[in-house]
Amino acid sequence: MRSNGRRMKSKAYTQAGVDIDLGNELKADLPELLKATRRPEVLGKVGGFGGLFALDVRKYRQPVLVSSVDGVGTKLKLAFAMDRHDTIGQDLVNHCVNDIAVLGAEPLFFLDYLGLGKLEERAFKGIIKGLAKACAENRCALIGGETAQMPGFYQPGEYDISGSIVGVVEKSRLLDGKSIRPGDAVIGLASSGLHTNGYSLARKIFFEQLKLRLTSRLPGLDGALGEELLKIHVSYGPLIQELVQKFNRSSQHNSAPVLKGLAHITGGGFVDNIPRVLPKNCDVLVRRGSWEILPIFQLLQARGGIPEAEMYQVFNMGIGMTLLVAGQKADEMLKFIRGRKQQAWLIGEVVKGSGKVRLG
Repeated sequence: MRSNGRRMKSKAYTQAGVDIDLGNELKADLPELLKATRRPEVLGKVGGFGGLFALDVRKYRQPVLVSSVDGVGTKLKLAFAMDRHDTIGQDLVNHCVNDIAVLGAEPLFFLDYLGLGKLEERAFKGIIKGLAKACAENRCALIGGETAQMPGFYQPGEYDISGSIVGVVEKSRLLDGKSIRPGDAVIGLASSGLHTNGYSLARKIFFEQLKLRLTSRLPGLDGALGEELLKIHVSYGPLIQELVQKFNRSSQHNSAPVLKGLAHITGGGFVDNIPRVLPKNCDVLVRRGSWEILPIFQLLQARGGIPEAEMYQVFNMGIGMTLLVAGQKADEMLKFIRGRKQQAWLIGEVVKGSGKVRLG
């Protein structure tokens, strides 16, 4: 009687739009998919009520845990329209990795939340594959998550996804920007495109105002417009860890580090993000024209009629991360970064001021 009742209950729930059996079937493949993301500190298996991670405190004198949570915004609309879901998971992980990398933190583990109306096998597997790929590339364990089936809550074929990350940094090597001084240099690391910000405005310009299609080809773009807009958000985490190891290794409490602070250029662009790491008596002068602005941003500004000042507050303009560096070491660091096959430019300097960004 009990098993029969369970089958009836399961069938009724499936008719209501929640397919528990399909969910369990798809999740059965997770251990194999997530194998590449596993770290020695991970305990237990994925699927428990909580993920387990045993931090090896012997590696640190004063370990500081760093956490962040984020989503990918309306870039999801492009994934829905193109029925391509393998890049979104990578965007999410890389964005979160960058958010804690600015403090010098090494990523430890990641958890995701996926909310959808109906569980679709192709989309689900694409998302998870993207999450696993990016976690493996960032040496970050994917230790758990939640998939919530909520029929009637989302439009057919749509979903929302967010993620939480936890990392660790030695307290004495925390990149808090306190040692930034006038005369320091600003290095910009190249982005791949819009990353995960500014999509509401970009979609309005390209698809509502200009009536373009995902398959449209525009001057300067390598491929179709849809492919350009789905380019994966770059992770700078592994590179930043290398920079900290090479340039800040000998830094002590009584001496300023070479790499002093970083800003992830996300929502708010240059104008709102760089000041988050600046002392109150410093400004950053960003020299326009000192790097290659990607064609996608030139198209948005020209065809959308967006004032230049607003472009630098909405979009990353081709710079996904800024590094504030001791002036006398800027050239050496720039050479090292380029040697790692990462495009980078000297894009500005720190000057006396009141904690703002000036565009020169």
